[in-house]
Amino acid sequence: MILIHRATIINEGISFIGSVLIENNIISEIFKTDEVPEAILHKAQVIDAKDLWLLPGVIDDQVHFREPGLTHKGDIASESRAAIAGGVTSFMEMPNTKPQTTTIELLEQKYELGAEKSFANYSFYMGATNENIAELKKVNPKEVCGVKVFMGSSTGDMLVDDKKVLQTIFAEVDMLIAVHCEKEEIIRHNMAKYKAQFGEDVPIQYHPLIRSAEACYRSSAEAVELADKYQTRLHILHLSTEKEVSLFDIKPLAEKKITGEVCVHHLWFSDEDYSRYGSRIKWNPAVKTRQDRGALMQGLLKNKLDVIATDHAPHLLEEKLGGALKAASGGPLVQHSLQMMLELSKKGKITKEQVVTKMCHAPAIMYHINKRGYIRQGYFADLVLVNPNKPYTITQDNILYKCKWSPLECETLSTTIEKTFLNGKIAFENGVVNNVRGEMLTFDR
Repeated sequence: MILIHRATIINEGISFIGSVLIENNIISEIFKTDEVPEAILHKAQVIDAKDLWLLPGVIDDQVHFREPGLTHKGDIASESRAAIAGGVTSFMEMPNTKPQTTTIELLEQKYELGAEKSFANYSFYMGATNENIAELKKVNPKEVCGVKVFMGSSTGDMLVDDKKVLQTIFAEVDMLIAVHCEKEEIIRHNMAKYKAQFGEDVPIQYHPLIRSAEACYRSSAEAVELADKYQTRLHILHLSTEKEVSLFDIKPLAEKKITGEVCVHHLWFSDEDYSRYGSRIKWNPAVKTRQDRGALMQGLLKNKLDVIATDHAPHLLEEKLGGALKAASGGPLVQHSLQMMLELSKKGKITKEQVVTKMCHAPAIMYHINKRGYIRQGYFADLVLVNPNKPYTITQDNILYKCKWSPLECETLSTTIEKTFLNGKIAFENGVVNNVRGEMLTFDR
């Protein structure tokens, strides 16, 4: 029995001083102010959380942990350890590994890896191709987070470019379809234009002009049109432009058939930062303008856009060398995403309550995750204690990613993750990840 005592609890849009009692793996009681019975104070292991913030564990609905087949970059154990150190207690991992997760057999093998190795709770997407519609229909929606469709090419060459196949997926796959949206024809046209100007060494600042705002919007609009036509449960990943925000409605999240995700790097960086960070901030879709960044934040605040994730995608630093064409796309963020968003909160961009809504509650609602994402009685005790007044400097010594770098290296953030609780156990404290294993996420569908 653990009592987290006198914390500032941030949950369901409000903050209040209270205490949370954990018994076994669940939250058994929530007390306001000083209402904790003396018997519990004497019996429980008491963690004094005065002046600390207590949040639900973050649920990251888009990560690439690189296992199997790409484990020189990262693996389920290394990247889930980094996640736990950052207060991310649950993740949903993408299928563009080697081999790609495009059959039920390969999906089951990934779940076996998760059970064996993951330090956080886990789920894995089934990947769509031009040929595997029969496999997609076999996916169990109560045990698998969703189907991933690449409507634009990225790491792993899983582009679904057959229009008839796309229509069939949207019409016949009865579960959440998560899409990467960039229009391939526009990207190829732009690439040819800049190759003609620069040859093979196109400078990195042209990356957002090659993978342009129009390429993103046209593909996202096509996905929305298909979803409207077939009443598909559509989730568009890593939105990056102001224009795309116009595709989404303002309505209660539980009523939405079409939802949108924003990634931390698209809220943190802009194209003005390529001169400083170079290819370290090369992602697909690209980091774009300051105006796009501001519009994405406003989309979140107005509830047009729904969830904040990372698209955590580690590469070795030598793989990130080169310009717009040669450097690998993607970067590691899962260890620091919560601190980054709380930093934006301190700067007045978003409230801490909204951070919790978009990083914890929203993914739980969207994916119908069973009893996670909130501080509620009877829910699994996935929790994070944050010190809002203890600065934290990101260095090579405290980076837990297997690739051992971060685009934020040497940055000092205002908050520190003090403890992470996973299914009622202390999984991280004093800078150390404990040997606690995560559980498979299940879905109330």
